[in-house]
Amino acid sequence: MPTHTRIRMFNTKETYPNQSLDNDLCQAVRAGNTIYVRGQVGTDFDGILVGLGDPRAQAEQAMKNVKQLLEEAGSDLSHIVKTTTYLIDPRYREPVYQEVGKWLKGVYPISTGLVVSALGQPQWLMEIDVIAVIPDDTVPSDISAF
Repeated sequence: MPTHTRIRMFNTKETYPNQSLDNDLCQAVRAGNTIYVRGQVGTDFDGILVGLGDPRAQAEQAMKNVKQLLEEAGSDLSHIVKTTTYLIDPRYREPVYQEVGKWLKGVYPISTGLVVSALGQPQWLMEIDVIAVIPDDTVPSDISAF
């Protein structure tokens, strides 16, 4: 019996037709009460790029994807515990982080940000992956005093 659920499985042959790849992956994995979301970019689930040349628009689409994947896995944005953001240019930090911040207002996840030389496709300006949880009703909701 599997201990985890794979969400939106795909093969990289379809995702990266311009590259010689053949890997079986998925967009998210639910393992117990933890959800791991694959790096999301400014491409929707139909493969359409949103925001060519616009890091803020790409971040908005990436966060729409994250929201949808978390909901499909049984969680939501308010349960994100960690984000990792990749940028191909440090000048994109403000527009990307401002957009992500709108989606995560009041959530307070831990966050790591990196500037990298490139992402998987040349039109991608940013990428974000997240880890979230599905709340356990036995854990006190307010542990801020600890």
